[in-house]
Amino acid sequence: MRRPVIRPNHRSRRRGWIWPLAVALACTLTWSSPAGAGPSDSGLKGAIDKILADPRMDGAASGVVVADATTGERLYQRNGADRLMPASNTKLATSAAAMALLGPEHRYTTDVLTTGRRHGSTLVGDLYLRGSGDPTMLAADYDRLAADLASSGITRVTGRLVADDTLFDTQRLGRSWAADDESAYYSAQISALTVAPDTDYDAGTVVVEATPGERPGERPSVKLTPPTDHVRLDIRGTTVPAGQADTLTVERQHGTNTITISGNVPVGGDATKEWIAVWEPTGYAAAVFSDALAAHGVRIFGGPRLGLPTPPGARSLAAHRSMPLKELMLPFMKLSNNMHAEALTKTIGHRTSGRGTWAAGLAAVDSWLRKEGIATGTLRQVDGSGLSRMNLFPAEQLAALLLSVRDAPWFADWYASLPVACHPDRAVGGTLRSRMCNTPAALNARAKTGSLTGASALSGFVTDAAGRELVYSIVLNNHIASSVKSIEDAIVVTLASSRTAQNTITTAPPRTARTPAPAADLECAWQKPVPC
Repeated sequence: MRRPVIRPNHRSRRRGWIWPLAVALACTLTWSSPAGAGPSDSGLKGAIDKILADPRMDGAASGVVVADATTGERLYQRNGADRLMPASNTKLATSAAAMALLGPEHRYTTDVLTTGRRHGSTLVGDLYLRGSGDPTMLAADYDRLAADLASSGITRVTGRLVADDTLFDTQRLGRSWAADDESAYYSAQISALTVAPDTDYDAGTVVVEATPGERPGERPSVKLTPPTDHVRLDIRGTTVPAGQADTLTVERQHGTNTITISGNVPVGGDATKEWIAVWEPTGYAAAVFSDALAAHGVRIFGGPRLGLPTPPGARSLAAHRSMPLKELMLPFMKLSNNMHAEALTKTIGHRTSGRGTWAAGLAAVDSWLRKEGIATGTLRQVDGSGLSRMNLFPAEQLAALLLSVRDAPWFADWYASLPVACHPDRAVGGTLRSRMCNTPAALNARAKTGSLTGASALSGFVTDAAGRELVYSIVLNNHIASSVKSIEDAIVVTLASSRTAQNTITTAPPRTARTPAPAADLECAWQKPVPC
């Protein structure tokens, strides 16, 4: 899976790439079945089978399950037991387990502590910055911690700043994550101490923005958000005359924090904006906090130390609490944030076993799923986000999960976190905000999307034309076409258009796009600037 190259005309942060309409309501066919008969080839089965006969699925694999949300009755099943790569549908298991095991009111804390002695404005001893895994910590939050410390009257610290990230282990990257994604922000390193550059909360990344010089031959101007010396800029790019091609690229060199800006940018051209994963997020957090302390007049005489535990008995000097999990679920699920999923997985591990590791967290997720009636022996989950291509889930088990959580006390908050088809507000529509528009599924269907090269998934809820709530899971694999999203959409729109209890089926076959769709090798929300 390779990170897409973002061209100059796509660089406005909030400019959405409006996908073509995936489905049409034309081609309405109605069938009837004898009372009490199951789905027939001329009913729901025939309609969905016809959609899945799309030439893009030739030689590919599909698992599709549709069920009545109230009774659990399976209305359609196609290869529901086949293990397929779910991509970000993996987050359905992770997010639901997090709500159950951590609780919707769970908050992360980031603390500033010491065991030192206070002499006037001088703190004699070390200052500890202790993280608990908060993936939403902004530079502004570290600034407030520094301001609180300064307001207590401390201006000098004789010891060191110690960054305590020991609540999580030191395994930074997930199992079998692609090596060529190392600097991609959707594959950022996981630490109990990290920094997010914006309110998408892309933890462990910096935003690099390069703008052309005023005259040909000048180097582009480069800005970092947040400003930090944790990364080093190697600016090799050149401003060229207006009208020439924009070839500027921004990449971090392997195993370092050197970010290289190379290529050409024309005079008057758009800014190039990239979200780049840093190497060693604990050091990144320590650097941002150190800068904030200096800005508030607090001087630390010793250099920073990373990865040491806070001693027992340390007293708190300042603290930050995150938003509750039920609120964090919104950017997590709406925007399919990988780093949130992985932080939550390790947090679950620490909460349930005292070990902030992937192994402990995934074991707890597996145990919870089994208690919910999910046949975990039929699936494999190796990370929290679905970024690994080793994850395997049958569509039947994803549908079973959606059915099982409906009576959970936290279900309403979890349900609200699912993207809503065609809702224009990115905070509501998320990765579905430009899909299924002008259809009965618009503002009706809620679902988690999923995309990797050759893998696409859509699982969630929709209400049919007679008010019957349905659960569906669609997992498509091994396709060569750049996108099969319109096939998923056609199935969901068919469900929304039909009266399934009466077996009165209104089909909405996939429509060939009038304009090229964005490549589906990544979740659309992982492509910056965001095209969905």
